[in-house]
Amino acid sequence: MREGWLSYKIKIMKKLNNYTISEYLKVLGERKPTPGGGSAAALAGSIGAGLIEMAANYSVGKSSSKSVEKKIASIIKKISAIKQELLVLVDKDAEVYELVVKVRKGTVAQQKAADRQSKAIAKQIMKLCCDGIILAANLVPIGNKNLFQDVEIGVELLSAAYHGVKILA
Repeated sequence: MREGWLSYKIKIMKKLNNYTISEYLKVLGERKPTPGGGSAAALAGSIGAGLIEMAANYSVGKSSSKSVEKKIASIIKKISAIKQELLVLVDKDAEVYELVVKVRKGTVAQQKAADRQSKAIAKQIMKLCCDGIILAANLVPIGNKNLFQDVEIGVELLSAAYHGVKILA
């Protein structure tokens, strides 16, 4: 039993955002406390932001207006940052939840502190998802019309991530 715990601890030391999709889904489905819902939501949000970024990148050079091209470049920069921040939160959520589990038998103060950290991560994910949805809304009127479905799927993933962690916040 102890050996399984040790191999799990060594495995979790590898950043979740460095896992292949198959590895992440495998560990997500195991009977382990992490990764869990918050981590999965952050990943879903990151994927949604990635779709919006792709659509924005396909929109570059499609307008004769320098103002529109500037707006698209700004959207790309911001949505890329959101995508990366959400990817970092895939691991941060798992790390903080490990602490929540660890202090279950600790003092009330330790439990409250861990709970505050967990809620703070959930709120970060929610804010980033909202910011990504706003960027998508700004892209729609000026972006490549052939990629609206991708933008819509990106928004749905960001929305799902938002609502998923809302129950944790």
